[in-house]
Amino acid sequence: MPISHAHIRTVTTVYLDAHPEEKRDLEPVFGLLDTAGEITSRKEMRGHVTAGAILLDADGRVLHLHHNALGKWLLPGGHVEDTDTTLAEAALRELIEEAGLEGAAISLVHPEPVHIDIHPIPANPAKDEEDHQHIDYRFMFRLDRDADVTLQEEEVSGYAWKNVDVIEDDTLRNRVLAYL
Repeated sequence: MPISHAHIRTVTTVYLDAHPEEKRDLEPVFGLLDTAGEITSRKEMRGHVTAGAILLDADGRVLHLHHNALGKWLLPGGHVEDTDTTLAEAALRELIEEAGLEGAAISLVHPEPVHIDIHPIPANPAKDEEDHQHIDYRFMFRLDRDADVTLQEEEVSGYAWKNVDVIEDDTLRNRVLAYL
């Protein structure tokens, strides 16, 4: 059973209770939920939910992956699947898939997202996708022990452990720094 609208609404509401200054930015999420659109489907081109992971190593560095589709260094993450039951579970699954890490080596820092970001995604003719919006629920994880990264080469072509200060989004960077 896919992630429910009720779960998305609850996670978003709890997040906004902690970050009320972002209410205006996240109004589109509630609009999509209220119109009964399938916000978890990548076919919903008004905007759909994705799940991202911020993985910190023992030195406080963040895992970045070079994503093939966009040709950029990004944090791990991607589309939710019908088998995901929570947003945090989807973020962990994406992290494990893309980086090839063992789930036992990773722990969730906090059950709520550290950041929710709405950002544009360009059209991808190879996937027959028009430009659209991703509503990215980002969760923070910690690498609890050494583990080898084994890339999912269909989607990513490189990895690097980078200092937190390279995170481009000011809000996300400041929240990760506050955790550290």
